[in-house]
Amino acid sequence: MALVTLHPLTPTLLLGLAALAVLAYDSVFPNDDNRTVLSGIAVVGALLSLATTVFFLASGTGLDTTFPLLSDALVVDGMSLFLTFVVAAVTALVALASYDYLEGHDHQAEYYGLLLLAATGMSLMASANSLATAFVALELASLPSYALVAFLKDNKGSVEAGLKYFLIGALSSAVFAFGISLVYGVTGSLQLWAVADAVADPGGLAGLLGLGVLMVLGGFAFKTASVPFHFWAPEAYEGSVAPIAAFVSSASKAAGFFLAFRVLVEGFPIQALLPVGVDWVLAVQILAVLTMTLGNFAAATQENVKRMLAYSSIGHAGYALIGLAALTGGQDALVMGAAMTHLLVYGFMNTGAFLFVALVEHWGLGRTFEDYMGLGRQAPVASVAMTIFMFSLAGLPIGGGFLSKYLLFLGAVGAGFWWLAAVGAVNSALSLFYYSRVVKALWIDEPETSPEIGEYPLGLYAAIVAAAVLTVALLPFFTPVAETAIDAASLLFV
Repeated sequence: MALVTLHPLTPTLLLGLAALAVLAYDSVFPNDDNRTVLSGIAVVGALLSLATTVFFLASGTGLDTTFPLLSDALVVDGMSLFLTFVVAAVTALVALASYDYLEGHDHQAEYYGLLLLAATGMSLMASANSLATAFVALELASLPSYALVAFLKDNKGSVEAGLKYFLIGALSSAVFAFGISLVYGVTGSLQLWAVADAVADPGGLAGLLGLGVLMVLGGFAFKTASVPFHFWAPEAYEGSVAPIAAFVSSASKAAGFFLAFRVLVEGFPIQALLPVGVDWVLAVQILAVLTMTLGNFAAATQENVKRMLAYSSIGHAGYALIGLAALTGGQDALVMGAAMTHLLVYGFMNTGAFLFVALVEHWGLGRTFEDYMGLGRQAPVASVAMTIFMFSLAGLPIGGGFLSKYLLFLGAVGAGFWWLAAVGAVNSALSLFYYSRVVKALWIDEPETSPEIGEYPLGLYAAIVAAAVLTVALLPFFTPVAETAIDAASLLFV
């Protein structure tokens, strides 16, 4: 392994320092909403974090060893670095797109500060090595997200979305915290390795332990918008500004899954819990089937593109759950690495899709499929990018989404859970119906009147094109990315 001279938490610290830089600039120049400086600080901070993460992973850092920190409260390894890569990349795209989208809005320093603070919390979530730090990191990611969803204070829909998101989030945090307290009461520890040692012999408290594990799983289900904790997602995504919808549905979802991967695998090893009657893998299998099925069927009935993407993100949460649902079949590192890879690809294509919605909103054209008619001729570059996002989300071989789904379903079949792969494949086929509606509206349907678009915003266009290029580039570079994810996941099963 190459010599590491930087602190293992450097990528996360860079995100936090960028947030402090934005707030410091606002303190020195409180009346100066300079979009270029504020967006520039956020983009540069995220890109520096991204570059440092790539350097660590390319040098082998975290792929063959772990770096425990703060008395084992945190750990930096391949999985935490992989999540930081996803979070930093999405944050950079969202910050760049927000440059144009927020033109004319007040409190832009607060916006970028909250965005970077949320990204810092999300980056920490996969490094949490105890239930206490897991809760703190989850709240650090969640609290700024509530404010970001309600950023448009004069918009009734935004405020309502933020309030619903906060109330349901507060409830889920309470459930998560109570589950942690039950686990602590049974095991006497919050460190994941100590919890894992104690759960094999809970004495006469197996039922209490099972309830605690179930409540912890419920907290993760909320963060990942999994059924039945999904109902906040369509409201939050539709009411918030589109770049924040992209951020919450991509980076926040990935962070929730990576935290669940670490806590459930390291803290509650299924092989130790099965003899005492606690089978969280079965619960996740049920969640996976319900989540992907309900998400895709609900998306197929929508007429609002933004709401369709919200339900689509729920369906993709069901696919990612296969990374946990297909454990115990002898392909643990493969299925979890495949889920991590899918979350990376999903981060680019889903963020790009929501940013295209942001572009259309910026032009004031509306949110329905009919409002998108004829845009292929008016904005061909952005429409080509949106076509790539839609077909890649559906799993067609036009972007990395095809290979990530293939690897995920292949891992499930190899682990003996062919029925999970079959449900996923059927849902993917269904998703092609509503994704193709967007493409049809862009390129085929004739509008009653030609859409009138304004200027071509540079920041939004650059972010959309960058997301499209990354989505397509993952096709030829998929193998090294997937191998890195599988190597990172394998450390959890040592």
